[in-house]
Amino acid sequence: MTPVARISAAIEILDDVLIGENAERVLTTWARGHRFAGSKDRAAIRDLVFDALRCLRSYGWLGGAGLGRPSGRQVMIGALRAAGTELDTVFCEARFAPRPLTEEERAEAPALEAAPQAVQLDCPDWLLPLYEATLGETTVAVLERMRRRSDVFLRVNARKSTLGHAMEHLENDGIEAVPHPLSETALKVTKGARAVARSQAYLTGLVELQDAGSQAIIDALPLEDGMLVLDYCAGGGGKALAMGGRVDLHLTAHDVDPARMQDIAPRASRAGIKVTTARKAELASNYDLVLCDVPCSGSGAFARSPQGKWALTPVRLEQLAGLQSQILDEVAPLVRSGGVLAYATCSLFQAENTAQIEAFLDRHSGFTLEAQRLISPLEGGDGFFYAVLRRTA
Repeated sequence: MTPVARISAAIEILDDVLIGENAERVLTTWARGHRFAGSKDRAAIRDLVFDALRCLRSYGWLGGAGLGRPSGRQVMIGALRAAGTELDTVFCEARFAPRPLTEEERAEAPALEAAPQAVQLDCPDWLLPLYEATLGETTVAVLERMRRRSDVFLRVNARKSTLGHAMEHLENDGIEAVPHPLSETALKVTKGARAVARSQAYLTGLVELQDAGSQAIIDALPLEDGMLVLDYCAGGGGKALAMGGRVDLHLTAHDVDPARMQDIAPRASRAGIKVTTARKAELASNYDLVLCDVPCSGSGAFARSPQGKWALTPVRLEQLAGLQSQILDEVAPLVRSGGVLAYATCSLFQAENTAQIEAFLDRHSGFTLEAQRLISPLEGGDGFFYAVLRRTA
């Protein structure tokens, strides 16, 4: 596909996404209906769509939409203006190019500096005060950071490799990576990120894809050989595998939707780690450590999942906070006396983080707070929060 044809495709896909369709699903459907598009075309179109979603308000402003909901065409016009591209080289009579600009579209949009701050920062109006309440003077820098694509990170499986050993194996497959200070197991991919899933280092379990901030949460847990550990909201098991990659544990993974755990078995086999999956009725009541990586707004990871920030509503945030409280209350009895309850989110909002922990401690006097930390996107990875609670009674 030509570059202009890729932009036409991105416009078409964005029009569906902007009325509420899931971006990944729309991209998959589009690819199935356009078999002529090669892997490089699909990757380039995906990048165009997700870059546009990260910068939806600012690109819409530059594309002439003002404060209204933009069309896919307006967003791509804004994206090209932001990049300094001459619009008539894209919106032209060339085959498969988007149709030429109208006189209205050709008119210069107001400068981005004239837009409200939330537009400049590509943030919904109602979310900006929530970020400010947590981030203070770093708010602008964090939101600017989340307007850019996230880096790709790998976690080195200490059961099978060291950082240096893994870096050598990755290099054999054309992938370059460097250690990252957020975690002692983290590598940031600097070249060849799209080849990771095909690399021998990945296929043989030397490395796994995992954000550096997520790895830093595991670093903070008091793990020791032989511990009975439960990953309560396990999903695909990334954090369970990260814990098992550190020390020899008796690991159990649970998720309210068992289908989400279908990838745990092959991932654990690749990593050389045993993880038992269990339904709620099968859980013990004497775990040394229970980790709850709870469902959350994702507000620390909008650079990675940008559609989430436009879909989030005050009602949904309130529902998530209620669910988080419920999960904490459910798992508290599963922790043995002297054991640890660890809570984690990929959120930067107080309602899901410090406020949630304070409320839990008010409800459960038998727990004490040992540590908590907000991991800022300015530290290199996504934004996360964790708290480590000890059961004393």
